[in-house]
Order: sequence, then C-alpha cells, then structure tokens
Amino acid sequence: MTQKKSPVTALFSLSGLFSLLACLPVLALLWTALQGNSEIWDHLLQYVIPPTLIETGLLLFGVGILTILIGTGSAWLVTAYQFRGRGFLDWALLLPLAVPTYIIAYSYIDILHPIGPVQTLLRDWLQLEMQQLWFPNIRSLWGAIFLLSFVLYPYVYLSTRAMFLMQSASLIEVARSLGLKPEQVFFRVAIPLARPAIAVGASLALMETINDIGATEFLGIKTLTLSIYSTWTNQSDLASAAQIAIFMLLIISLLVLVERLGRRKQRYMNSAQRSRLMPAQPVTGAKAWLLFGLGLIPVIIGFLIPISHLLVESYQRLQYAGFSEYLLQASINTLTLACIATFVTMLIGFMIVSTARFSRSSWLSRVASLGYAIPGTVLAIGLMLSLGAIDHAVADFLEFQLGLDTGLLFLGTSFTLIYAYAVRFLAISIGGIESGYNRIHGVFDDAARNLGQSKGGILTRIHLPLLRPALISAALLIFVDCMKELPATLLLRPLNMETLATQLYAEASRGTYEEGAIAALLIVLVGLIPVILLARLGKTVR
Repeated sequence: MTQKKSPVTALFSLSGLFSLLACLPVLALLWTALQGNSEIWDHLLQYVIPPTLIETGLLLFGVGILTILIGTGSAWLVTAYQFRGRGFLDWALLLPLAVPTYIIAYSYIDILHPIGPVQTLLRDWLQLEMQQLWFPNIRSLWGAIFLLSFVLYPYVYLSTRAMFLMQSASLIEVARSLGLKPEQVFFRVAIPLARPAIAVGASLALMETINDIGATEFLGIKTLTLSIYSTWTNQSDLASAAQIAIFMLLIISLLVLVERLGRRKQRYMNSAQRSRLMPAQPVTGAKAWLLFGLGLIPVIIGFLIPISHLLVESYQRLQYAGFSEYLLQASINTLTLACIATFVTMLIGFMIVSTARFSRSSWLSRVASLGYAIPGTVLAIGLMLSLGAIDHAVADFLEFQLGLDTGLLFLGTSFTLIYAYAVRFLAISIGGIESGYNRIHGVFDDAARNLGQSKGGILTRIHLPLLRPALISAALLIFVDCMKELPATLLLRPLNMETLATQLYAEASRGTYEEGAIAALLIVLVGLIPVILLARLGKTVR
C-alpha cells in the first residue's frame, strides 16, 4: 500500500519544479555558449566584444557616479534640513521612477531635436539659421549618462534616505559639538555610515542600465545588450548572441555580489543604531529657497519635463487623429499580458515562500530569485534556446508516435512571454511575500496547530489574510514592471502582436515620435502607481 504524500511534500516538490524552471533559461544559455563555434568566438573577442564592453563600461561608470551624486545629495537634503517644501520633495524625488529609461530618451530626443521646440525657440530668439546654431547632441554617450542618471537616481535616494533616517542622532550631535561644519558632518560621518546603502542603490541602478535596450538604441550607444539584440535579429546568429550574453552575466554577477554585500552590511548598521533619529536642522530665508531649488532640479529633469512634453504631444495627437485602433489593441494586449503574468508570478512566489516557511529552508526562494538579475535580452535568448529544444522534442515525438504535425507549441506564443515575465519578476513576488511573512510571528502558527488546524488551514485562514497588504504591494509592482518591460517583450512577443512598450519602440525607431506619445504617457501614468505606494510606505515607516 503506497503512502499518500502530504500537502506540504507536494508543495515542496512543486516549488522545486518552479525554481528549476526559473533557472532553465540560464542553464540553456550556458550550454549553448560552451558549445559555440570557436571561430565565431574568436571573431567576437576580437571585433565585437571589446568596443561594446568599453562603451558599456563607460556608460555604467558614468551612470554610477551621477546616480550616487544625485541620489545621495537629495537624500541628505530632505533628511538633514528642515525647510519649506521639504515634505513635497520627500515624495516628489521618487517620481522619476515612473518614467522608464526608454521613455525619457524618447521624450528628450523629440524635445532637443533640431526641429524640436527647444532649438526652434533658440533659433527664433537669436535669429539664426538651422546650420548656424550649435547645440550639444543628446544622442551621445554623455547624453545617455545624463538622461539615465536622472531617471535611475531614486534607487540610490530610497536606500540612502532610509539609512540617513536610521542614523543615530547622538553621532551627529557629537560631530557638531566637536566643531564640524554641516558639510564635514556629511562627508566624515554620514557618508561612511551610509556607504552600504549607497552601494545597494547604485548596483540596482546599474542593473537597470545594463538591462536597457530602448534608450541606448535611441541614443546611439552600442552596449552589450544592444549587441546581443542585433546579433540575434540582424544576423540570425543565436549562438553568438548567447556567447556575448555570457559577458553580461559576469558583469551582472559582480553587481549582484556588490548588492548582497551592501545589504549584509546594511542590516548590521541598522541593528546597531536603534536609537533617537537624526534631527533636521531648520533653514529659513534665501538658503531655504536655494535648498528647495536644488532638490527640485532632479524632479524637473527626470519627470516634469518629459511628462509635460508627453501630455502636450498626446493632446495634439488625440485632437488630430483620436485614439487609434492599433493603440487600443496594444493597450488591451498590455493589460491582458500584465494581469496574467502578475497572477502567475504571485501564485508561484506564494507557493515557494510558503514552502520555505513550513520547511524552514530558504534555498528555493534564493534560486528562484535569480531571474531578476538577468537582463531581459539575455533571458529571452535563454528561453528561446530551452523552449525551442522542448518544442522540437515534443513535436518529433508526436509526429513519429501519433502522426500529428503540431509545429511549435511554446515559441511564438503568449506563453513564452508570460514565462519570461514570471522568471524576470519572481524576485519581486518572493521578496514582497517574505517581508510580509517576517511580520507574522511563529506564535500564530503554533497556536493554530494547538487548535487542530492543518498546515493548509494555517495557510488559508491565517497567512493569507495577514499577507494581504504585502501581496497587493508586490502585485502592483509586478504589474507595472510587466507593462514597462521592453527587451523581453520585443524579442519574444507573438507575430503581429504589439504592447504599449513595443508600439512606442516601433514609432521611435521610425522617427514618428508624435505617434508614440500616447503609448508613452499611458505607461508613465500606470508607472505612478508604485511610486505613490512607495511614498505612502515611506511616510508610514517614518
């Protein structure tokens, strides 16, 4: 007589399967790269990888430095000083998070174009011809560094502000009593203590930078991500694209290592400084207005200018042509895919974290979370390789055994795209649910067991109701990220299927910027949801 498996054992097995499926694209990518042609590999090492690696390195270096400067300076500004407008800046500095990198590039290219509003006004004011006016070219490496930094600095701002708020007031007061000026307190006390948080935020910003494909292509920067995309789509060379992706994985692994080390030190710093919060120094008069103006600069460049441009362009487009049928279909496709992917990702994340809770083992959640560190382009190649092999194996079996010609079952369908979204954003689901579980003390589980509740009853009657806020927050973040995701969507979407992100990419590639303004505006407006959520959570924590 066979012994019946317990629900927890079945849940553990299912969670293990999902964790393995999350790693499948990476395993397929590594296997293909190792099996690649040595002559192609030599060509890549000699002609393709060095220039793109240099360009990528310079971009990462520039974005890293500028995001640290903007994010850390803004965090210190709203933490260390009390002035009129500080409360507004506290949450407004998060607004650029709602603008995807490819949308800010799209907006500023249109704004700063030779026939765009800025150069047109300058020529009219100075009474110059088009050829007579010199204007810096935004389509350059410095332009990419500038624009990406003003969108990604909130990653540094969020983590660093949290660290500044937790710094002990006694340390700051002792430094001031010893005669240190405010800037000396900042550089000699606050910055060394906040270094782990700065490293965490900068590494997240750099991971977003290396994942980008739309902004870098619009701005003419040849990064590793763009090389992978062009090698695959233009040359139809999947093996070479996989080999280039290996270098990206090495860079990403280094960034993840820095982020993990930073988090470990950050936990130590937080636990070591549970005391009175750092007091804000009152500032009035002209200095207060100066501080408010400095804090407003990142908000203006990273959010207000692009959103204002999109509003104007969208209004003009709607007045002229209305809401097109193609855009309506792209909106429906986007919402449908995002809803399904969010549900699937949250369900898998809940299963994995619940398994870890009952089994007191966290290795499944750690393995399943690796997908967030993988750029969408690399993930798309891994899925193409792995699902392609599965497709061919299933098709051959059905043809030889049953005489059925099924063709491809997974590739070229929405299933592949949802799979990519789930792998890419499973870490958000797991992280959000784990943070919710950390607030549920084990005493609740013990009390429920004493009252005769099974583990399934504990899960549905105790855990789920208490986890509702964490589940909603994680689901919102995943939904918005699915809407904004461009690289994986661009490469894996079914034929003749467009989302808002791919529609915008197509219009920008054709140079018809006014056509993509409405799609860009819709993405930004939906992206405001998690920003508002983060701002409210920040006030609650405070």
